[in-house]
Amino acid sequence: MLNYVWLALLFLGIGVALTQDIIDENSNKFRNGDPLTADFVLNEPFTKDFQKTYSGLLHISQKDFNAFYHTNIKKDVYQNAEITVNPKKNIVSLFFKVNDSSPAIWKTMAKVSGKKNDILGKVKISKIISSTKLRTAVILEKISFVKMKEVTNSALEYAGIAVNIALGLIGIMAMWLGVMKVAEEAGLIKIIAKALKPVTKFLFPDVPADHPAMGAMIMNISANMLGLGNAATPFGIKAMEELEKINPNKGVASNTMCTFLTVNTAGLTLIPATAIAVRAAAGSSDPAIIIGTSIFGASCATITGITAAKILEKFPLKNINILQSIKTNLKKFLIFFGILLIVSIAIATGMASVFAALFSFVTPELFKNIIQIFSILAIPMLIFLFIGYGAIKGVKVYEKFVDGAKEGFDIAIRIIPYLVAMLVAIGIFRAGGAMDLLTMILKPFTDLIGMPAEALPMAIMRPLSGSGSLGIMAEIIKVHGPDSFIGILVSTFFGSTETTFYVIAVYFGAVNIKKIRHALVAGLIADTAGILGALYIVKLLFGN
Repeated sequence: MLNYVWLALLFLGIGVALTQDIIDENSNKFRNGDPLTADFVLNEPFTKDFQKTYSGLLHISQKDFNAFYHTNIKKDVYQNAEITVNPKKNIVSLFFKVNDSSPAIWKTMAKVSGKKNDILGKVKISKIISSTKLRTAVILEKISFVKMKEVTNSALEYAGIAVNIALGLIGIMAMWLGVMKVAEEAGLIKIIAKALKPVTKFLFPDVPADHPAMGAMIMNISANMLGLGNAATPFGIKAMEELEKINPNKGVASNTMCTFLTVNTAGLTLIPATAIAVRAAAGSSDPAIIIGTSIFGASCATITGITAAKILEKFPLKNINILQSIKTNLKKFLIFFGILLIVSIAIATGMASVFAALFSFVTPELFKNIIQIFSILAIPMLIFLFIGYGAIKGVKVYEKFVDGAKEGFDIAIRIIPYLVAMLVAIGIFRAGGAMDLLTMILKPFTDLIGMPAEALPMAIMRPLSGSGSLGIMAEIIKVHGPDSFIGILVSTFFGSTETTFYVIAVYFGAVNIKKIRHALVAGLIADTAGILGALYIVKLLFGN
């Protein structure tokens, strides 16, 4: 299935980008070769008889700019610029840098010009109004294949991001897998696993309670709940490694792997620290107000995701044609996903009442303080507990720590190709405009359930890219305010779900899983439930 998804991301991104560029070229969207009337107010007297560079202010009326570019800006354009006069060649060249106040279409043109934020052009002087004011016709540099250039730049950028992520994991992986190795040798992981056997036996019935994979999964889920992402990833990868050792079909995701990945993509975290930090930086009067709504949304995602994984594992996807299967059983698929959607909404509705009753006495500030204390103390205490217990049990802690750290280094390097493949495809999908197309297609459905159109890009981007969804959330909060309904909603989206495609690339890539079976489907179902749950609870508590 991952092959189909990866190809779809690539082909949709490139296809939409190429189509848009052809449309823009035919309509001459960027007015290549066409003159735009503008006044240029110079900082010193002008003469056309000597070669010289003049700085000043380019002024274009709102009416002329809108008529020229078919836009709808609300005020006149004033742009700091320079013109250089070359009387021998009878050329007056133009240069300026776009800034935050520049029109959006100029920002786009500058972005793909290959010169960062610079725009070049030529100027025809039609009238010298005064010694420091010129009436001109501006012809800007030719701009073409904007979307394809953005796709190229995005592919290169995301490839670099993927490598940086993997290299950044080396130290964290080495440290935590070293600590894990000491705890494993001391028998502490088995003790923890046995204590949680009733829960783990339901979630992962195929894994013995005393197996190292069980302890790693428990530590991963616990770290995620405490918001310790830097500890959760190494534990998760270690769990995948141990699960692959007992996997009868090497390279094919087992039921336990799929369920474990679904729990991770559900993103159940007690305190969404990143979203709270963004809200605080934006000036929110109560940045932590999303703690309760995020826990609610993530709980919906977790319960629905686990339910979906348990159902889907009964229908093996091995050695079948996915597209043909969907085509043949379209009615069954629609019924199945319809039932899951109803279940998600029912879970959300029921949990809202339970949540309100159980936690009515806990204020968001108190809950935030409690979790923050746990988050601050968790890492030092885990290291102290694991290493200290190993020392008491007579484990050669230094040697075992180093043995585990070596594994961490190897794993971090091994996941680079998988991260590059997935993040490049996501970058192309986003830069090419396919995400905008998907937003347009889904808009009638989101309008039906009452999701604001402004929040839809965030809901779509969250499973694809953590940095991309963070950027969208920050931009929406900047425009609408952190304490607005939309601001609280997108913050809750961020805290209620995880980056499914990143988790799949890292966790499955670490153990060379080629066939992911139903892991992606269950993960996306969990994401959908998390988004729906977040929408429900935010509308219930903060809707008009």
